[in-house]
Amino acid sequence: MEWNDIYDKDRKPTGRLHRRGTPWRKGEYGLVVCVWVYNGKGELLLTRRAPEKSFAGTWENSGGAAKAGESSLQAICRELREETGIRAEQEEFSLLESACDKCCHYDFYTLHRDIPVEQVVLQPGETDGAQWATFAQIHDMIRQGQICKIIAKQFMKHEPFLKTLAKTE
Repeated sequence: MEWNDIYDKDRKPTGRLHRRGTPWRKGEYGLVVCVWVYNGKGELLLTRRAPEKSFAGTWENSGGAAKAGESSLQAICRELREETGIRAEQEEFSLLESACDKCCHYDFYTLHRDIPVEQVVLQPGETDGAQWATFAQIHDMIRQGQICKIIAKQFMKHEPFLKTLAKTE
């Protein structure tokens, strides 16, 4: 059983906990973190969701919910390591954006990491594929419905900045 901290609309911790998988009450918010890993060659790292997950078989960036007691940076370090085997220190991540919706606060990060896709270690039950994809390939994948709609929306919003990273490396 996994527990998450409950925040208010202003992202202040309430001191209460939420059990993962149960509905959020009005005025309760969780914390979700995501990272766009780029390799400096104009590519982003995508992982495919395992068959037992929601949105099974779709591609996404790494991320997930912060566990109770975790900071945003602790959560993104853990999520990236669990889903890909990539280890990164907190100071290696750059915050791209923070956002909020009806029940979650989101932190979107970037991380430069140039590793062969063969070195990505997939987490059984979470991920079952990994690939480096160009921006054009990601657009094709979105058109074909291969990328989860939520992730596609994030990508479209973050693409202009992500392209600047790809050009500067």
